[in-house]
Amino acid sequence: MPSASRRFTAGDLVGLHDDSRSLLAVVVAEKGTRLDLKVGFEAKALQRGVRQLDLLAALPGDQSPPTRLTQPPWGLSAETLQQAAPSPRELGAAWLLLLDNPASLDLGDFVDLIGDGSDPVQRAACWLWLQGPQTLFRWRQQQVEPRPLVDVRRLRRDARRQQLAEQRRRQWQDALRQRRPIDPQQLNAEQRQHLARLREWASGDTSRPLPDDLHRALQAAHCPMEASPIRHLLVDLGQWERHHLPSLENTTWQAGFSAELEAEALRLVALAATELPGDDRRCDLTGLHTVTIDDADTRDIDDGLSLEHRADGRPRLWIHIADPGRLVTPDSPLDTEARRRASSLYLARGPLPMFPEVLSTGPMSLRMGQRSAALSLWVELAEDGAVTGYGLEPSWVQPAYRLSYADADELIELAPPQERYLNEIHVLMEQRRRWRLARGALDLDQPEGRIRCDDQGAQLEITEPSPSRTLVAEAMILAGAVIASHGQEQGLALPYRSQLAAELPGEAELAILPPGPVRHAAIKRCLSRGLLGTTAAPHFSLGLPCYVQATSPIRRYNDLLVQRQLLAHQQGQPVLEEAELGALLSELEGAIRQGLQIAREDQRHWQQVWFEAQEQHQWPALFLRWLRPQDRLGLVHLPDLAMDLAAECHGDPVPGDALLVRLQQVDSLRDLLRFTATG
Repeated sequence: MPSASRRFTAGDLVGLHDDSRSLLAVVVAEKGTRLDLKVGFEAKALQRGVRQLDLLAALPGDQSPPTRLTQPPWGLSAETLQQAAPSPRELGAAWLLLLDNPASLDLGDFVDLIGDGSDPVQRAACWLWLQGPQTLFRWRQQQVEPRPLVDVRRLRRDARRQQLAEQRRRQWQDALRQRRPIDPQQLNAEQRQHLARLREWASGDTSRPLPDDLHRALQAAHCPMEASPIRHLLVDLGQWERHHLPSLENTTWQAGFSAELEAEALRLVALAATELPGDDRRCDLTGLHTVTIDDADTRDIDDGLSLEHRADGRPRLWIHIADPGRLVTPDSPLDTEARRRASSLYLARGPLPMFPEVLSTGPMSLRMGQRSAALSLWVELAEDGAVTGYGLEPSWVQPAYRLSYADADELIELAPPQERYLNEIHVLMEQRRRWRLARGALDLDQPEGRIRCDDQGAQLEITEPSPSRTLVAEAMILAGAVIASHGQEQGLALPYRSQLAAELPGEAELAILPPGPVRHAAIKRCLSRGLLGTTAAPHFSLGLPCYVQATSPIRRYNDLLVQRQLLAHQQGQPVLEEAELGALLSELEGAIRQGLQIAREDQRHWQQVWFEAQEQHQWPALFLRWLRPQDRLGLVHLPDLAMDLAAECHGDPVPGDALLVRLQQVDSLRDLLRFTATG
């Protein structure tokens, strides 16, 4: 024990626990076997005996676990031990007294310093406290030593950090359990990693397992370890937009265009009004009466039509295709990004374009009243619809009108004398359509219902076959057929589309089926998937010996490749050989497949959103065919919605049977839509 009094300053107490920080102890004097201490800011006198204590009664083992103190022969309750535990002030005073003389004490001397050494309960309580997470003393080899001030401060900081970490952990687990919105900025690095891992699982990527503590937190939140329930949870946490598509997560479409690409697009917009290489070779077709026909809300317009009457009276149809290659050169930054996307995506809430919108809806588009760069194809037809002549020209065009399909239908039907050109084009395309049908082309047109999203939410939009839609579709097929035939004649590698011949149901079998969706379903199930290759081959359902898609170079990268091959060949420049083009098509295949998956998932999701909002829960339907007979799952057609849907079908319906379809379950976050159908 110190033989002289010592005053400790407040600086010596920095880093102590709050209960100890207010302590100020002064050793007043040593009087025989007693110490007179003044403890605390009020300097109230405390007297503690300084007598040697007996050692703590021996228990089996060197470090007896605390639980044994509650068992015979000790029989000390937790309440008794808690009442006998030394107070923070007493412990702080003892630490200060021993700090100046860091010699170790045995347990008896230590207990005698802070309490009544003759009380075995106090000895037990002190022993337990020394085993715990205290920061003032070391307990080793049955000896007590005061920790240096620097160690105490470090331990206090570590304890505080652990306390804050534990607090954040509890808050994170509480947020999961209570499903309340969270701010990621308030999470630590580990919790942000957990949130990222949850987003992965919500997107369907379960390649990396969830950490054990996150697994336990999900169990506490009653959230199964599955994508759909985790999406529900993330929506409640404010970390998943309700209509965000899992397949869109971490894709180039979700990322959008970088600031550098947007800046490059703006540079090209400014450049579009200037003279560029090759412009002097363009044929000026701005004098033709050109129109574009598309949906009313379409902004990226990549094809237009003109009708020219030759001197001999023969009509010549012009099909103008937008020329984005005038501005975007191969392997430039914007071209590379377009190749990564492979196509524009047309989703319920709007398009995700292949090129930045400022370009795709600006100088790349065939805009009304604007001189625009194009690749123009002229075609002359015989009376039966066969092609008798054609030509390709890089050109300038200037559309006079931008028509919606409804506008075009009206002009075709009324055929006003000053606007007869559209009706004449319609007649030509009907001739061409009959030519294809005579060669085995299939006519599978029927109303199609799709869900679109506007400010009012999910809306059902039914597209009916109409003269203008048939006209445009036939003109685009004609362009693809002529360009494919040209490529084949010139030995030019193009992304040719083909389809193997199919064995269709016999006429007698089809005759007993109702015309329309039921008969179409019987035909479609016999068709094989379309193929893409670098050599020409027949396309069964189009009734063509060869075919390419060539009329949407703003929206499809394959169409842009067709255009570049045609122009390079025409101008005597190097073209891609089959091996080079094949490698490029293989590179595009993954992005095309991913885009199709996103588009299908988008439409399925918005169907579910639309059905969630419907008060009507049953619709008349026609049975089309069995999908999985063993599960009673069939394909049905709902005429009122113009949709084909899967439903659990009861009884033994055959194609064409009338059914009543009822909505059984729908949950757009769980990707759940179930119907039952009965006769």
